Amino acid sequence: MTAPTTFSVALANETATAHLMADLALLIGPGDVITLSGDLGAGKTAAARAMIRYLAGDDAVEVPSPTFTLAQTYDLPPFPLIHADLYRVNDPLELEELGLSPLPEGTVALIEWPERAPSALPADRIDIALSHRSALGSTARAAEITGYGKAGAQVARLKALRQFLDGAGYTDARRQRMAGDASTRSYARLVRDDGVVILMNSPRRPDGPAIYDGRSYSAAVHLAEDVKPFVAIAGGLRERGFSAPAIRHADLDTGFLITEDFGSAGFVEGDPARPIAERYEAATDLLAALHREALPEILPLAPQLSYAIPTFDTEALLVEVGLMLEWYLPDRGAEPTGDLRAEFVAMWRDLLSKPVSSARTWLLRDFHSPNLIWLEQRPGIAKVGVIDFQDAVLGPAAYDLVSLLQDARLDVPEALELALLTRYIKARRASDDKFDPVGFAELYAIMSAQRNTRLLGTFARLNRRDGKPQYLRHQPRIWTYLTRSLAHPALARAREWYSAHVPAPVP
Repeated sequence: MTAPTTFSVALANETATAHLMADLALLIGPGDVITLSGDLGAGKTAAARAMIRYLAGDDAVEVPSPTFTLAQTYDLPPFPLIHADLYRVNDPLELEELGLSPLPEGTVALIEWPERAPSALPADRIDIALSHRSALGSTARAAEITGYGKAGAQVARLKALRQFLDGAGYTDARRQRMAGDASTRSYARLVRDDGVVILMNSPRRPDGPAIYDGRSYSAAVHLAEDVKPFVAIAGGLRERGFSAPAIRHADLDTGFLITEDFGSAGFVEGDPARPIAERYEAATDLLAALHREALPEILPLAPQLSYAIPTFDTEALLVEVGLMLEWYLPDRGAEPTGDLRAEFVAMWRDLLSKPVSSARTWLLRDFHSPNLIWLEQRPGIAKVGVIDFQDAVLGPAAYDLVSLLQDARLDVPEALELALLTRYIKARRASDDKFDPVGFAELYAIMSAQRNTRLLGTFARLNRRDGKPQYLRHQPRIWTYLTRSLAHPALARAREWYSAHVPAPVP
């Protein structure tokens, strides 16, 4: 059995307790159990209240003590949470009646007075034991935080985070929760009198099963496995005058960063969201400016440390489109045969021969509205703030333009897409008389078909494997983009194959 992981924190007041609970909230997820122990008045409910309010993003949320109700459930933005108080529990069997044994799946549990039912506690849990420190003041507390079982790694990471914040001078900063993304990363704003910055928690990506020629999916398609690519690409973009966040503090080994905060002015407006044409034009101009530069393939990262940008090669692109076979088709009740799989791979290997042999540039890879911030006070294309590029690779320029103009999360009208595609081509031709518009349009159609095929599979996987059905609502839009790209003459064979074997998504 693994020994528990423990460390202690001195908490001068309730605000310090709130900071600790916000830091812990950055590292937990559905299924985690946190117990709060200590004498009456030690601050257990105050600690629970602080975490709930942080996760809610609302300091005014009413969080009563559950002493009499015994359990209270909160439907919070990142996940549901149950706040329980076992003080009046006399028999662990009572927990079944309360819906606490077993604990609900997919829910974070905050449990006060866990010692009243120790046999009902899971082996993997975090315990926070609070105690008075009256010698330091009436509001002072000490917290001993212990991680049991698998939660030991979370407690070790919490300790490292606290050390990072202390070294950077942000221990006393106010924390504000930020929405996460589909990755393992999480974010918070740190607010001090001298301004606001962003804390990024980017743990090393866990390797999945080695099912792609002995590699995990992330390794096979060159997804960033730690924070180093983000730091390297950010530096490369900033050095060339593009707006990527400045890195204020970094721990490359643990994956903690404190970065410049670009704010929250986006590239869409209205409900349902629609593109702001002026801002999409600026983003298009940014890509044209980036793609006409001669860009290095190796970037400095730290003294005597560099980062080589991986190449988006044929095998990586094939693994991505293969998600359609693995996840989308079975989800639509169309399990592919071995012969169909072979046809699909052969077709795509042939289609990809042109993109992989074309000129290579930096692909930021997720260059679309959720990852772009409008910086009104900056000049020209510097108004476009880019915040998500850690998965950057070397490949055909058309890929990022597809990401932008065929936004997976909102409808980009076809007229606007064509206008911006024309704008990009004109900008490239103005700086390079050898730029081939017809050839680029073909590459654009191929990369559109590749990306949208992958997204159909990705969103089916997020639903079936990860329990995130909300992504399915984007599939009809992606299907529209895919159909649009398959209309290009260069994709005639693919158009026939998809028509015969790939059912449309459910509206």
